Amino acid sequence: MASTHSTSAGTSETVLPALPVEVSVVIPCLNEAENIEECVRRSQAALDAAGIAGEVVVADNDSGDGSAELAAAAGARVVHEPRRGYGSAYLAGFAAARGEYIVMLDADMTYPFDEIPRFVEELRDGAQLVMGDRMDNIEPGAMHWMHRYIGNPLLSGTLNLFFRTGIRDAHCGMRGFRRDILPTLDLRTTGMEFASEMVIRASKEKLDIREFPISYAPRGGESKLSRFRDGWRHLRFLLVHSPTHLFIVPGAVLLAIGLLISFISLTQLPIFGRAWNLHTLIGGELLCVVGVQIVALGLCAHAYGTYFMGEKDAWFDRMRERFRLEHGLMLGGAVLAAGFAAGAVIVGTWINRGFGALSEERLAVTAAALVIIGLQIFFSSFLLSILGLRRRD
Repeated sequence: MASTHSTSAGTSETVLPALPVEVSVVIPCLNEAENIEECVRRSQAALDAAGIAGEVVVADNDSGDGSAELAAAAGARVVHEPRRGYGSAYLAGFAAARGEYIVMLDADMTYPFDEIPRFVEELRDGAQLVMGDRMDNIEPGAMHWMHRYIGNPLLSGTLNLFFRTGIRDAHCGMRGFRRDILPTLDLRTTGMEFASEMVIRASKEKLDIREFPISYAPRGGESKLSRFRDGWRHLRFLLVHSPTHLFIVPGAVLLAIGLLISFISLTQLPIFGRAWNLHTLIGGELLCVVGVQIVALGLCAHAYGTYFMGEKDAWFDRMRERFRLEHGLMLGGAVLAAGFAAGAVIVGTWINRGFGALSEERLAVTAAALVIIGLQIFFSSFLLSILGLRRRD
């Protein structure tokens, strides 16, 4: 319904309701005065040429070079986000966007504006997240060789190994998604790792993710990317959001190696033509203790992610359905009892020898390790149960 408001001359004019916006092109901006006007114009031109009802939203990240004013003059709707960070700017832009679909691209002129309608077509076709793939269409000088041949393949490969997304170029900055998936994604990171978070969350929620090739051109202006710092932030984010690979797998490997070494030492099994004695056993038992502790930390990390962060992990979900606090307490109690039994054997031997000298070093090391591991399992089970109090289903 139209409404009226009074002008300064005392007359009134009809104000038509805003037309529905199908697509919002969101561009983060930090000191991009050299490029931002052209980015806004080309984005709007791509929308107009395809007959798409859209808007261009520039999320200005506290620029000091007049970028925000230039963007507004070019026809963009500008939102201001004083908290610095790639993710911070995008979160502000998403909150302001009115479109049913959102297309993301950077303000550095690297991405092909004429591909915006293609992203929209995929979203109209049912896709929930659409990614660009730059890797086969990189223009000379557009991407540093370290990013092209080491950084991006390594990080994208790690992401696919951990989360099986199937995305070849997981850090492409040109992507599109349906605005109604934002509550599901629950995006939180404020830095460059925001790009990884979006893909990981979409994969965990089993959204319809699609990818198609796009070109990548040399940027205009100065790059804001810090090669090693931002690369580490991406890798750190991948590890933190995959407790299985950060904790469970390494811990299980250490435990398995420790058990093997301990078995060889206790049985005096000759390996490489010699027997392995006390010092080898100490090393093996140490690996067992550390391995169990790391696995316990991994289980607690899984529990925290599931109950407090809304994470989904099929393996952990199966485990929590099959095992309860009592199972952990029984396992820890059994290991603890075995340790005390071994200790009792040592005390009995000492008594039989008239409280004289003892040479039960291997059994003593084993008993100590069993007691420590039993206590770890016992109290870690309680911690998992405490975290599980958050559980709603």
